[in-house]
Amino acid sequence: MAIVLFDNKERDNLFPLTYTRAVAGLRFGILTIKERWERVSGQAVFVHTTDDLQALYSHFPEEEHLWIDAAVVADGPLVKQVLELTGESCIADGNGLIAARTKVAHGAFDPSPGSYQKTIQAADQKRIRYPWQLMQWNDEMIRNDFALVTKGRTSQPIPPTVNVLHAENIFIEEGARLQFCTLNASAGPIYIGKNAEVMEGSAIRGPFSMGENSVLKLNSRVYGATTLGPSCMGGGEIKNSVMMGYSNKAHDGYLGDSVVGEWCNFGAGSSNSNLKNTAGDVKVWSHHQKQYLSAGQKCGVVMGDYSRAAINSSINTGTVIGVASNVFGAGLLPTIVANFRWGVTGTEYEFDKALNDINNWKKLKGHSLSAAETSVLKSIFAANT
Repeated sequence: MAIVLFDNKERDNLFPLTYTRAVAGLRFGILTIKERWERVSGQAVFVHTTDDLQALYSHFPEEEHLWIDAAVVADGPLVKQVLELTGESCIADGNGLIAARTKVAHGAFDPSPGSYQKTIQAADQKRIRYPWQLMQWNDEMIRNDFALVTKGRTSQPIPPTVNVLHAENIFIEEGARLQFCTLNASAGPIYIGKNAEVMEGSAIRGPFSMGENSVLKLNSRVYGATTLGPSCMGGGEIKNSVMMGYSNKAHDGYLGDSVVGEWCNFGAGSSNSNLKNTAGDVKVWSHHQKQYLSAGQKCGVVMGDYSRAAINSSINTGTVIGVASNVFGAGLLPTIVANFRWGVTGTEYEFDKALNDINNWKKLKGHSLSAAETSVLKSIFAANT
């Protein structure tokens, strides 16, 4: 038996982030949702998603598994209850199925609670429904993941040149490099991943998570709750933001209250607004619902995978940038940028050129586009035309 994380019917509300990944692949806190369930369960975890995306994930055997809604943000008691489910029983709340233990063939999983022999009714659980919730809930998730990842382990020594507040809330993995920087964990924990580097003059205030092989450049200012996924590069000022992995905001400029996918880049001097001049409610465009939705008082930019912003880009409050777009233009940029855009005039990014450019960026970090990733991008591009 293994765990299978499934996408619920609302997964499309998480566009543009879920154009290119299952819900289980979303990162906030220190871990992705899949990684989090692997740690709390100690079991193999697989992913069940749309037909277009399924090739990105490992095939799982057709036997009895524990199926869990990937969007549920489960606390300790619920996790225990889920892991103790017996065959052909499920847990549900007012929003639908939370988890079920069942044996089904591929593609035949039924998320309806009424299809199981026994249903345990739970209180309504927190679910990820919109992209901006990843940064809004990042503080809580960094704290939870820090406790999970560091339990029973000992941090590497903090180098003597590092200024430290509340060293007990700091964990440094093997191979990390830090010199002449400041780590202030008085407001929340700080996690520095394996082989990550914090360059001289940088100041970090927790909660903060830095993934494996990531780099904070000279004199960076980062404060909570911020997550840099694996192989990211940070610089300038970053606040309350999530960069999922392999993305760069390496130079001066501001990134705040934002969620950035993988393989993205912000040119030097680029900044986003996260607060309206009226301090009023920020309305954010939904790629799925085709309407503006409230994201609260603060929301910067949500950027899909493989997109880039040119140097000195001025990104407006509540901006949504789709997948594989090359964004540039004078003045404040528009708040809606579709997938595969070249500039902000509505010109389409030629598909072959887009793939070539994405591969160029991947080569900078020792990667290349896989056949499965290319197929996903082809589907997204075809849907635009």
